[in-house]
Amino acid sequence: MKVLKFGGTTVGSVQNVLTLLDILAEEAKTEKPIVVVSAMSGVTNQLSSLADHAADGKDFSRYLQELEERHLAVADGLIQEENQESVTAKLKACFRELESLLHGVASLRELTPKTRDIVLSYGERCATFLISEVARQRFPEALFVDAATLIKTDSSFGHARVQAEVTELLIRSFYSEHKDSLLFVTGFIASDERGQITTLGRGGSDYTAALIGSALNSSEIQIWTDVNGMMTADPKMVKKAIPLTELSYIEAMELSYFGARVIYPPSMTPAFLKRIPIIIRNITNPAFPGTAIRHDIQKSGSNIKGISSINETSIINLQGSGMVGKAGYSGRLFSLLSREQINVILITQASSEHSITFALHPADAPKAKRLIEQEFELELQAEKLEAPTIEQDLSVMAIVGENMKQTPGIAGRLFHALGRNGVNVRAIAQGSSEYNISVIISRHDLPKALNTVHDAFFVELKKTLHLFCLGTGNISSTLIRQLQEHQGFLQQHNGIQVKVVGISNSRKMVFDADGLPLDNWREVLETAGEPADLQEFVQRMKRMNLPNCILADNTASPAPVRFYEEVFRSNISIVTCNKIGNSSDYAQYKNFKDTAFQHGVDFYYETNVGAGLPIVRTLRDLMMSGDQVLRIEAILSGTISFIFNNFKGDASFHDVVKMAQEKGYTEPDPRDDLSGMDFMRKMLILARDAGYALEAKDVQIDNILPPSCLQAASVPEFYAELKAAEAYFQELKDKAESSGKVLRYIGKLDNGKATISLEMVDETHPFYTLSGSDNIISFTTDRYKERPMVVKGPGAGAEVTAAGVFADIVNVGAH
Repeated sequence: MKVLKFGGTTVGSVQNVLTLLDILAEEAKTEKPIVVVSAMSGVTNQLSSLADHAADGKDFSRYLQELEERHLAVADGLIQEENQESVTAKLKACFRELESLLHGVASLRELTPKTRDIVLSYGERCATFLISEVARQRFPEALFVDAATLIKTDSSFGHARVQAEVTELLIRSFYSEHKDSLLFVTGFIASDERGQITTLGRGGSDYTAALIGSALNSSEIQIWTDVNGMMTADPKMVKKAIPLTELSYIEAMELSYFGARVIYPPSMTPAFLKRIPIIIRNITNPAFPGTAIRHDIQKSGSNIKGISSINETSIINLQGSGMVGKAGYSGRLFSLLSREQINVILITQASSEHSITFALHPADAPKAKRLIEQEFELELQAEKLEAPTIEQDLSVMAIVGENMKQTPGIAGRLFHALGRNGVNVRAIAQGSSEYNISVIISRHDLPKALNTVHDAFFVELKKTLHLFCLGTGNISSTLIRQLQEHQGFLQQHNGIQVKVVGISNSRKMVFDADGLPLDNWREVLETAGEPADLQEFVQRMKRMNLPNCILADNTASPAPVRFYEEVFRSNISIVTCNKIGNSSDYAQYKNFKDTAFQHGVDFYYETNVGAGLPIVRTLRDLMMSGDQVLRIEAILSGTISFIFNNFKGDASFHDVVKMAQEKGYTEPDPRDDLSGMDFMRKMLILARDAGYALEAKDVQIDNILPPSCLQAASVPEFYAELKAAEAYFQELKDKAESSGKVLRYIGKLDNGKATISLEMVDETHPFYTLSGSDNIISFTTDRYKERPMVVKGPGAGAEVTAAGVFADIVNVGAH
């Protein structure tokens, strides 16, 4: 025999009630279940509000009428015409009783807990009667049962304590007399020894089902609701939350205690003691197996089962030197709170015994503070204790799972995920059972915390990175296309999902926390974008407070660089192809590095040097592994590389430069490339990454061009001067060719000294065979002393640069 409890959402619509009847028909094929029914969704709160209105002398008639009409509408849709009159008459009589009771409350202007319980009982009475009458049309043996005749409690109105032995006897006796009936029992309500109505508190209908199931040794208790069972996290805040197949009793109680509202912990106690399985099912998806809560669960591969939360909480801090080494403070404190019926959610105490912090419901915090001040008045006056303080706008988040026990690294993973995303932990609690680690955090950070911790522990799901892109030029547009083309690959091979949630250029900016479309993002930016404002872009990025955020600066502008430090301090990583940030003052470069490190985020700029070539990463890996860089030689200008690779045979230097410009290798003014300034920035970044605190003035640059070319007033004049200086360049070429060498513009870092100069190298040099616009770099280190490590390949172009930014984004996701 099974006990089936149907929650408020399952009995509030015609369609759900019809599904309920189909479920009962299927179960009744083997043995008739016992059905426990809750009040319709929201009705208990509405009844409580009606009682408050009456006690305050306010008019409640309109709200009472709405409740009545809601019940009559279900009756009208489900009760056959020949039975409607009798059923509606009984419902109306029930509401007239309620109306009389409320008028009595209004006349006395007094609402006692006892009277409130009677008012609240009408929710379950009306719903259960209505459902039993609907069921009687299909199951003639259906019988309405008032649980107040079966479940006996003390007289603690509002949250009565069940008298287990007498209740069990009454349930067994009643069932033995009505085995042939299909019983529909009111949830939530009971009565004391004088027959006065009491209620079982939050989750009371679940408790009713568990009490009946326990008394009759049921095979299982089914809790029918409107979700697919207990989830790995709150699906309203974590869209990737998934249903849990099964939980142990302890796991379910821990999750429920910390906010999972599908089931209430005390309701499981009778089932727990009898080891009766509890199954959470979905009335809108009855084919789904739901979540099974039982004692003999299979060991799962996940370290945790779920993440739960209490959205609103406050903490009270009590501290003082008088507590150190003194017994009794904790006992007095928590005995006081217990006497006053103040529920403590979480407790943590410093090992020095100097302070105690505990969490409680925000509504209880002022009262608790006042009581503590009264209880410890003498200690406060003697300054042995400091005045208790309240901290508001907090939430509790808890990770739960039996597999956490004696598994190293669980707490580390939790706090790494929170710290990396800038979630400050105000208090921590973990029991010795290791089933639960609870943290108190800012309420504002709760959605971000839930999502980032969910990504960290449920590795079978994809980790979501939220990307904000600055710039919409060739590199950004190519990057977004690459992200779109490789979404499947990223998810399959890297376990990463990248959502572009913000895009801005110099004119417009657009945001979408759910991800902008990657196929028509330009159209969305133009049609839905707002005027661009870089400062507002950064502020909006911070206010969105998403987990695993990355700012991709794909501009060449100094403007975004001014916000780098603020972005790092907001626990947002940065990937950039913008060289300005790292090649300006060394103090700024060092500050960016230190700030990113302090806040546990990444600062990746592979494309600052050599586009997509793994140059910066290679140097970083060498340094991290303890290798000592002795010498760096590099050609890091694709433009200059192309020019000297083609300056051979009969070609003139003027014609080669002109050809490079026509092919798009140079800036509009080729002197921007040939001056060596861009090359200098790259060498400066490498020198700094190698551990040298160099400034731009410390890099010695030998000019390729004669002064007359550099001083030309315009680009046409520059080309004229270049042609006039042909003899100078021809002499360089002839000298190199006559000695079997080639011209190469090479940057060097040797013993902390950085230089860039035009050199002639022979075929023994690794740069001799360089072709096209390729870059090349040679690392001579303690480990690569005899044969230097060489990295070579395309050092420019939107495709390879975007690919380098892409790789940096993936590397952020790997942390």
